[in-house]
Amino acid sequence: MNIRSLTRGDGVVIGAAVLLFIASFLDLYSVDGAPDDYDLPSLWGSGPVVLGVVLAGIIGTALIVVARGLPQPPKVAGLDLGQFGIAFTVFAAWSALGNIFDVAGGIDNVGPGSSDGPDAGTGLILALIATLVMAAAAVATPLVPALKGALLPPARPAAPQPYGAQPPGGYGYPGAQQASFGGQPQPGQPGQPQQPFPGQPQPGQPQPGQPAPAPAGDFSPFWFAVPVPRPLFPEDGSPTPIAELAPGTWYLAVEQRGPSLVAQTQDGRRGVLQDTSGIQRG
Repeated sequence: MNIRSLTRGDGVVIGAAVLLFIASFLDLYSVDGAPDDYDLPSLWGSGPVVLGVVLAGIIGTALIVVARGLPQPPKVAGLDLGQFGIAFTVFAAWSALGNIFDVAGGIDNVGPGSSDGPDAGTGLILALIATLVMAAAAVATPLVPALKGALLPPARPAAPQPYGAQPPGGYGYPGAQQASFGGQPQPGQPGQPQQPFPGQPQPGQPQPGQPAPAPAGDFSPFWFAVPVPRPLFPEDGSPTPIAELAPGTWYLAVEQRGPSLVAQTQDGRRGVLQDTSGIQRG
């Protein structure tokens, strides 16, 4: 899960969920004239409020965050987790509004001597504010550009290497210290001349049956990050994206095709990034 793919709107949703959790421990009711030592229940003392407001809002936030952090969010009944999360937050705000209007849940209408009943407590009022902010941010994040920006700045990558190069010194990489059975150094170690096998093509020569590589142009591979989630399309021109580039993650541009870039994801997939506006170069 990549937390750098979270947006500013997700940050607002998370903050509202924290406020909702704090409000759940505050008073559910407010009774005029009640003594100071009177123990009023918190939001956890009401089953409908806990299920319809507190847990619905927290579960909705969790679904939104998980869906944003996964490369391919799983779908349930044709909807991804993020859409379920938005629905949960809207339901939580709707339930909180209903409990504000009828705090006592109808018990104030029972009997001939019924009264107006208790008012909404501090916890219930804060829960309404938190769920309204949460639902508004969850719905508006895909629509408002300011909320679609990355929540965390992307980490600076290391100096880009030419496409296909591997870091030195690791096992299996050029420059790694490897020995055969008996402790004899293998050809290709530093200080050891490498003798090619008979008939083995030299580095830089084309393989038999393959055309010679085209001369390199002025393009040099570089790292970049996208400001908002953007699809990565197959190199053959198919309209179905093969991946989605997430803000806060660095990708390697390996080729330029007109205004588009051929990018490589961290798991090795290559595709065409058609929208390169606003990208941040590493």
